[in-house]
Amino acid sequence: MILRNAFGGSTTDQLLFVDKKFTYHDSFNVSTHVLHAHHDYNKYLCEKLLQPFCFQTLKGYLVKSRNQINRKVKPKVRLIQKANSDSGGFRVSCLATGFYPRHINLTLLIDGQPVSDHEVTGGDLLPNGDGTYQMRKSLEIRAEEREKHKYSCSAKHLKIDNKLDIYLDFDPEEPFPLVLILLSLVSVFITGVIIYKCRKRRAVIIYLLSKCIKKITS
Repeated sequence: MILRNAFGGSTTDQLLFVDKKFTYHDSFNVSTHVLHAHHDYNKYLCEKLLQPFCFQTLKGYLVKSRNQINRKVKPKVRLIQKANSDSGGFRVSCLATGFYPRHINLTLLIDGQPVSDHEVTGGDLLPNGDGTYQMRKSLEIRAEEREKHKYSCSAKHLKIDNKLDIYLDFDPEEPFPLVLILLSLVSVFITGVIIYKCRKRRAVIIYLLSKCIKKITS
């Protein structure tokens, strides 16, 4: 335990309490009697109050959080392909999220061979809001290389018995062309029906108004 006092941005005195041994350093220009009383007070504060309280508090937190600290959560791994409008190529990203503890080995592979670190971006370990962690590694590829190679991602974690391999088949974030075509056709059909009904209703109203006018004028 280290107890420091400071004034004006500088440390005035420092007390180290390690294995029940005290080491004291100061920059005071005061009498030995006053300094001795100050030293005894800090020594008593550390030995009788601060250290027991801190240790007891930490032990209490460890007991309450034991299940959470010792838990193991399997990562959810996805391999994503996304078009890069700036380069005209694609970005292949391997995302592992929701795992605990924090140690994980995430590897991007081309045709079964690991990609060198200098070609990969990301790799930082980031916390999630639920106490788990996530990691993402990405690789930029040219458009002409997209169909020539097979891309995969390998994840090793304490919760996984061996390892988890994910292969890239298609881009789940990229809309499938057939779906877009069907949605467009449905949209055109619905728009046509609405326009037809509006015109038909308008024609009926005009017809009824004309009949009323004829009756009034006749």
